[in-house]
Amino acid sequence: MTTILEEAPLTVAPDASEMQGLQLLYQLGTGYMVSAALQVALKLEIADRLSDGPLAVPTLAAAAGVDGDALYRVLRTLASVGVFEERDGRCFALTAAGRMMRRFTGSFRDMGLWVTSPFHFRVYAEMLHAVTTGRPAAEKIAGKPVFEYLAENPQLAEIFNNAMTGFSANVAPAALKVYDFSGIGTLVDVAGGHGQVLATIVREYPQMRGILFDLEHVIAGASPIIESAGVQDRVRTESGDFFSAVPAGGDAYIMKHIIHDWDDERATIILNNVRTALRGRPDGRVILLDSVLRPANEPDLGKLIDLEMMMMPGGRERTAGEFAALFAGAGFELTRIVPTEAALSVIEARVR
Repeated sequence: MTTILEEAPLTVAPDASEMQGLQLLYQLGTGYMVSAALQVALKLEIADRLSDGPLAVPTLAAAAGVDGDALYRVLRTLASVGVFEERDGRCFALTAAGRMMRRFTGSFRDMGLWVTSPFHFRVYAEMLHAVTTGRPAAEKIAGKPVFEYLAENPQLAEIFNNAMTGFSANVAPAALKVYDFSGIGTLVDVAGGHGQVLATIVREYPQMRGILFDLEHVIAGASPIIESAGVQDRVRTESGDFFSAVPAGGDAYIMKHIIHDWDDERATIILNNVRTALRGRPDGRVILLDSVLRPANEPDLGKLIDLEMMMMPGGRERTAGEFAALFAGAGFELTRIVPTEAALSVIEARVR
């Protein structure tokens, strides 16, 4: 790798806009510190402890079993970015952001424990490796593909699976508001995790049946969600490898944040297997819940998720045009993209 050094003047007098840019760079460059502070607050369940009202740091520290002064410094920093509100006497209260860190379905808690985890810190410290080699940095840290590593590390896998379930809790209701699932007799959720998306949709359509398909160790955690939705009599589970085949018998196949895990070659293998399972169903469709990348310079959570795909499994987020080309290569036609109030869009393709 070549490093280019340019001679620069010893003194520079930045103008007002450059000073604003400098402040932005400091904010961005120290973002990992805020992430680490969030991990501490989440692990110590600070937001849950504040659910009934403001508390002083000595009370919080005693309940959590940690050093009071150190905890105060962490919470003071989080208050400075809007997560908590600091009041007189080293007392803290919840903000709107803080309330979303509590333990409830659809909160940031489980996703936060994943994205601020020490494993994430180690992986992202190796971003230059991914940029230099084109290979996921997680493979350098774990010594193997990330999903294989998760399968061998149940504690980390539980954090990951809970994060995906928590994220799905907001995505599925948002999709139901803008997309009509009627006419689907059997919906197959490919790599559907613990079944949050499938259970939510099937519950809203009493005539629909569902098949939840994922790896065996993932499916093992699905029963509580399926039962809590009251759809256990209409949803069955099946385990397997979607690179080999997906369950037959579906009228539509849904995937939330699955195709983005893979490059075009491997994503096409999955879509080809779905196309095979839909043989004989001319109205068959595939439904993705994924990001659709916005034009250059526009703020976009999808662009951050794209880095996550680059760093972890080696996949990518896609534009509308890239989705159309991907579907065409597997015998589908992109028919519509429907934005939702959540971070993802409903992307529909039909058998050609």
